[in-house]
Amino acid sequence: MRTLFIGNSHTYFNDMPAIFKNLCKEQGVDMQVAMLTKGGMGLDYHAENEQTRFNILYGDYDFVILQHVAHPMGEYDVMEAAADKIVSWIREAGAVPCYYMTWTEEDNESFQAEMAARYRKLARKHECLLAPVGEKWWEEIHRNPSVDLYDEDRRHASVAGSIFAAQVILDTLGIGKA
Repeated sequence: MRTLFIGNSHTYFNDMPAIFKNLCKEQGVDMQVAMLTKGGMGLDYHAENEQTRFNILYGDYDFVILQHVAHPMGEYDVMEAAADKIVSWIREAGAVPCYYMTWTEEDNESFQAEMAARYRKLARKHECLLAPVGEKWWEEIHRNPSVDLYDEDRRHASVAGSIFAAQVILDTLGIGKA
């Protein structure tokens, strides 16, 4: 199987796609991963990048994971227009799109509901999967505060946070051992 991750530092921090690949291997799934990422960039950047279109259409991916800029998230209309374009390429290629909902900064938990609402709205519109990492992130922080999911910058994931995100994505895709 093949998965393409599209996003920014919330995707590439700690090489989360490689962590995802290793989790797949532990579940008996042979997964190849690739990523198109640029720090601080959202889906709008990727929608205008010819490399994105080419990789989606010719990469023979089973899944394409989409992550938008998180801090700040920007205007919903910009995110939606870019997602419309990228998801159309994913559908044309016959792959399964999955949104990767990120988390808010440590001192901004109250914005998580808005972030989640935007991702859920797009997932409904495009009838695709949604990995609710951000929502589950905060649930985990409240349930198990001894595990620090944040990197020292308090915005990105620690190694534990990247493992957590990769596991939520794997669970969302429904592949591997049940």
